[in-house]
Parts: sequence; C-alpha cells; structure tokens
Amino acid sequence: MFARTPRLLLRPGWMEDAATLAQTINDPAILRNLSRAPSPYGPDDAQAFLALPQHPHLPRLLAFTRTQGAPRMVGGCGVHMDEDGAPELGYWIARPYWGLGFATEAARAVLGMARANGVRDIRAGHFADNRASGNVLRKLGFRFSGRTAQRYSLGRDALVDCLLFEEGDAGRQSNDPAIDLYRDAVVPMAA
Repeated sequence: MFARTPRLLLRPGWMEDAATLAQTINDPAILRNLSRAPSPYGPDDAQAFLALPQHPHLPRLLAFTRTQGAPRMVGGCGVHMDEDGAPELGYWIARPYWGLGFATEAARAVLGMARANGVRDIRAGHFADNRASGNVLRKLGFRFSGRTAQRYSLGRDALVDCLLFEEGDAGRQSNDPAIDLYRDAVVPMAA
C-alpha cells in the first residue's frame, strides 16, 4: 500500500532504503523516544527492519517529502501488534523535520489505511517526557487512558514511564470520515 498526503508519500520500505534509513533514524534524540529501535541504529538494523514481513492490514511505511525538490526521507509510521496483541500506532520523524506537522500528517494517513482495512481500537503510547508525541496523538483524536506503563527504551537502556492512549470515539465509529478521506490515497502494491 502507498498513500499520498499533501506533503508526503508513504510507502513500504525497500532494501534500497537501508542506508538512508540508518542515517536518518540514527540520532540519539530520536532513538531515546522509541521502544523498539536499537541504539545505535546501523545498516544491519535497517536491513533487518526492512526484511520484516508486511502484514496486509497493518501498514508499516516510510515517509518521504514530495514537495520542493527530490523526495527526502522524513520518518516512518505504522501500526503493529503490541505485546497484548492489540494494534498500536508508532511513528518517528527525523529531527530536521520536527515541529512541521509531518508526524500528524503521516499518522493520519496510516490510521486511515488501517481503519479502511477493518483495524479498530488502535492504541498508542509515548514516553512521559515526550510531550510533542502526546500533542500528535491528541490531534489525531486519541485520548489518554489514565494508565501509565513501564516500557523499555533501547535508546535509553532503561525502563521509562509510558502514557497509554486509546482511540477517541471517531476511531471507533464504523462510519469513520478518515476512511473516506484516505481511501482514495491508498494505492495497492503491485504484485
């Protein structure tokens, strides 16, 4: 699956992306806010990530700018199954692109794709000291569940308090406007 937003192209990662992925994500300021990415993050880590099988209903995409010149990788976004078997949204954005709305734009497209594939009750979380991620989740209609969990961050090599979020009412409705908004943006991958 592919998606286009006003400023981004979201697509599955290819092996040809490994060097760029490793270079883009290997920043301690990014890795400290991710629970599943090794730190430091090298080309072998990128290749291992890109070799993971794609689930047909759970998008896992890299985000590239599609305006102002050649496309540049700005981050990644996807939905994966958490340790409890529930769908969970995750995303990261390269530091030069922080504060520009790319995380919200990418996540909105990925959520629309997942919902169009029947995925519901998506969760999300962010480390307590990463307020920017909490702002993104609120813009997407998630609400704080009132629960905090300890999650291990490879980038910090420590357990960190993680605030847990749930989809708001809009994500639970069967007539979700995000599905209509992004249904046309989803392009099936060629076999």
